[in-house]
Amino acid sequence: MDNPGLMSASPVETPTAPSPPWRDSLKVYLEPATLRMLALGFSAGLPLLLVLGTLSFRLREAGIDRTTIGYLSWVGLAYGFKWVWAPLVDRLPLPPLTTLLGRRRGWLLLAQGMVIAGLIGMAMNDPRLGLTPLIWCALLVAFGSATQDIALDAFRIESAETRKQAALAAAYQTGYRLAMIWAGAGVLWVAAWAEVAPAAAVAGAAAYQNGAWKTAYLVMAASMAVGVLTVLLSPEPVRRVLPKAKNAAEWLRSALVEPFADFIRRYKWQAALILSLIAIYRISDVVMGIMANPFYVDMGFTKDEVATVSKIYGVIMTLAGAFVGGVLSMRLGVMRVLMLGAVLSAGSNLLFAWLATRGHDLTALIAVVSADNLAGGIASAAFIAYLSSLTNISYSATQYALFSSLMLLLPKFIAGYSGAFVDAYGYSTFFTATAVLGVPVLVLVALASRLTTATTGATDRQ
Repeated sequence: MDNPGLMSASPVETPTAPSPPWRDSLKVYLEPATLRMLALGFSAGLPLLLVLGTLSFRLREAGIDRTTIGYLSWVGLAYGFKWVWAPLVDRLPLPPLTTLLGRRRGWLLLAQGMVIAGLIGMAMNDPRLGLTPLIWCALLVAFGSATQDIALDAFRIESAETRKQAALAAAYQTGYRLAMIWAGAGVLWVAAWAEVAPAAAVAGAAAYQNGAWKTAYLVMAASMAVGVLTVLLSPEPVRRVLPKAKNAAEWLRSALVEPFADFIRRYKWQAALILSLIAIYRISDVVMGIMANPFYVDMGFTKDEVATVSKIYGVIMTLAGAFVGGVLSMRLGVMRVLMLGAVLSAGSNLLFAWLATRGHDLTALIAVVSADNLAGGIASAAFIAYLSSLTNISYSATQYALFSSLMLLLPKFIAGYSGAFVDAYGYSTFFTATAVLGVPVLVLVALASRLTTATTGATDRQ
């Protein structure tokens, strides 16, 4: 139901409350719930690049054209439609997993099993012999990963009160980014190490060794053990006991209709502005990201060079960005950091446009990747905290799935045309265009900061 108390602030701001001491702000990162989010964030972040960015590197090296790679990125649209089955994850038990582990952990374990199976399938298929089997396995990974995200977002939101959500988001984001570095840089290292013989004398499809990629993807499948063990060793979060439905129609209404109706009731006309912001906040990063790895291949960077830069400089700046974003969100408020993240994310894409004019310049690559990861860490930590603040704990999985799906739907769709755009206009123009896409985001963040909203979700979690 609606909260009768209104306040002149965004859904995540409480300007009248005093800021906690710095010691308390930092101590939250050592709490068990936060550490669990670090490990589960790793499990959530691992599959994404393996069906998008890393896969695009693999396909480009195998000689697949950029336009086809762009269209294949639509596999990631599975993340944009996860709200469709989110109500089932939110409400439907999975015997015997629910009996043994609880509803959240049962769904997490099932989803992780799908990811592992899909990654093994991707390892066993050679894209040069046909893309269809590889695409089906990638779809299984994406579907399992999206399902894991639904259950994990609810698990995280139900694991701590509102004031700690920014810290949990930062820990989750840190684990997520570490996994993306492992799935982006680590997989390239493994593939390079597993090559039968050095391929320095050849380039492109002639240098492609599917056996090396098979080893790399099998290692990634084994890496999902981090998430599986964390799920098995974690307690099921305490959740609100919901009344049993009298009939199927009532269950469908409570599971499918009520989560969305609740959001509209709480935010009324402001819901349109909030949903618009969510829909485009990460558009610059997502659209640019599909062509990043093909760009590295075309600029002549080797797997070792890309992996080393991402692993050493990227991880340092990503961790710094996630940590800074989490702490600043607790100290200054999420909306201010949300604006900062939007500015930095769009600006870092202009650095890639500059890098496109440099050719094979390793020093420039280090600088650009470092800046991009710092910006991404800050923006993501604030954005996750913002999304978490909008949910009502009674429908946490469904509502957060709606938000995070909406965040990816339009950017992923546009990203499908990125390869064709690069073929027509070149990399420099493409990266500049993705930066311009971030301008409307700044306007929407400014408008959202002035909203007067009900605080039902926040009050329910305190």
